[in-house]
Amino acid sequence: MNDQPNRYAPADGRDTALRPVRRGSRLMRQLGVVLAILLVLAVGAWYLIPSGSGPAGRFAQNGPTPVVTQPARSGDMPIILNGLGTVTPLATVTVKTQISGTITQIAFTEGQMVKQGDFLVQIDPRPYQVALEQAEGTLARDQALLANAKVDLARYTKLVAEDSIAEQQLATQRALVAQDEGNVKTDQGQVDAAKLNLVYCHIIAPVAGRVGLRLVDLGNYVTPGDANGLVVLTQLQPITVVFTLPEDNIPQVMKRLLSGAQLPVTAFDRSHATKLADGTVLTVDNEIDTSTGTLKVKASFPNEDDSLFPNQFVNVDLLLDTQHNATLVPQSAVQRGAPGTYVYVVKDDTAAVRPITLGPGNANDIAITKGIAVGEAVVTDGADRLKDGAKVTIPAANGGGAAGAGGKPQGADQQGQGQDSQQHHHRRQNEPGGQDSNGNNSQSKPQ
Repeated sequence: MNDQPNRYAPADGRDTALRPVRRGSRLMRQLGVVLAILLVLAVGAWYLIPSGSGPAGRFAQNGPTPVVTQPARSGDMPIILNGLGTVTPLATVTVKTQISGTITQIAFTEGQMVKQGDFLVQIDPRPYQVALEQAEGTLARDQALLANAKVDLARYTKLVAEDSIAEQQLATQRALVAQDEGNVKTDQGQVDAAKLNLVYCHIIAPVAGRVGLRLVDLGNYVTPGDANGLVVLTQLQPITVVFTLPEDNIPQVMKRLLSGAQLPVTAFDRSHATKLADGTVLTVDNEIDTSTGTLKVKASFPNEDDSLFPNQFVNVDLLLDTQHNATLVPQSAVQRGAPGTYVYVVKDDTAAVRPITLGPGNANDIAITKGIAVGEAVVTDGADRLKDGAKVTIPAANGGGAAGAGGKPQGADQQGQGQDSQQHHHRRQNEPGGQDSNGNNSQSKPQ
């Protein structure tokens, strides 16, 4: 059994004692590669990171932080309420026929602006003209019968006075006169109805506005029961906008309206970027929508340039009031955090946290009701690197000069770049494989 060869021995007969030596050399080579990579990264970081002798930047570890400030100023701040609304015409009329007949003339074109009373559609009047002539003939006959009955009544009255006829005959004649008078009134009504039908054959615009697309064609037979009608007429001048306001704003709005003030409103497009028209508040609804907690408000616009179109979606700004002599700061100066709402006030090159109370504002400025006085300098750029009591520096651009990016005065970046370039060039000369100022390679030799 001992004579059998060891199955774990190498096939080529080499000594296994050499394997730990080979593995150790391989490990040393891998460790050398890792150290070389770390050395390259360190050299690259040394090239890229500027030395501490350069100018202090916005994110420098030491030194004051550059900031941009602006003094609080006094001015007027409008109090504006915003709402979403829909353009609603004062009148939208579906013009229908009140008689039956065939259309013989269409006097309008689609999209035409018409005035009240303008001719629109003509219906064939001939059947109603014939009916009028018949009614007039019946009226003439009954008028003649009435006149004859009145003559007999006058004669019978005299004969009764002479006691020549019985009084019953006089009474009968009086009833006949009354009957003929009723027939005449009925006939007159038929004549008037026939004349009215002739008027209905000539259809006119009930209001001023723009006609829509035509719903009938020449030769169509129309009746009063048609659901679609002949054409839709929409009044555009003036026009109204119905918009909503939160119920929290209702007391302020009602107070202004009850005092007799005319509240101006401005309509903007869907993006709230383009102004469309100016108008005034017309009225408010009589109840709050409980599902949304809003109140409907109606505003009137002259719309002389047709900038507002029925059913158009608009944004509405309602000027509720104007706060005069308010303390104003830029919106960018207001910070929100643990102290609440605050600003950084700069005094003697030191930034201090100042809690404030906000008032109304707009896209650029906001009114401060408490915490800031007019003329105090507040930080508008660079507040993200500040804390209470931090030292700051104000670039020349803040004082009237031109500033570079990041709130630095012009020339600061160029100066820093020049110093960094000199340091980088100096390092390149001292590094293996570097070049001198004349472009020659300067290999450093081992000592």
